[in-house]
Amino acid sequence: MFLSRPNVQKKILTMKITLCGSIAFIGEMLDAKKKLEAAGHKIQMPPLEVPDEKGNMIPVKEYWDMRKSTNMTSGWLWDRKEESIRNHFGKIEWADAILVFNYSKNNIENYIGGNTFLEMGHAFHNRKPIYLLNPIPEILYKEEILGMKPILVSGNLALIK
Repeated sequence: MFLSRPNVQKKILTMKITLCGSIAFIGEMLDAKKKLEAAGHKIQMPPLEVPDEKGNMIPVKEYWDMRKSTNMTSGWLWDRKEESIRNHFGKIEWADAILVFNYSKNNIENYIGGNTFLEMGHAFHNRKPIYLLNPIPEILYKEEILGMKPILVSGNLALIK
């Protein structure tokens, strides 16, 4: 008589991950979100739409383009920016870790802009692991990024654990 062994399943460790990076990389974030969710992770990311000055939802890239092309220093564009920063900080607090999307932009290889740097600082302050999709860029605040000890995944999402 043979004794059957119970069906042992390997426990898959899942994480709550917030995606961070320039809105210019929103398409790449959406692709990664699908892959990470398929691996069992829970994902938060920047919104795909935001309300305009009349409350109508517009694509986040359209909003981003408006912000980049304006001379305004106050008004609804900056109200939305404030909301966006605060909301994303909340997503970072929810997460177990953040994943920074740092592709080339503005003639800077592996770009990390001001807003993403703020998000990294918030994650660091809250003792969350910081995963970088690509190497640290050669920028003025490289030393500060090094001090946050990010984990480089070199585009390999499977290294996020």
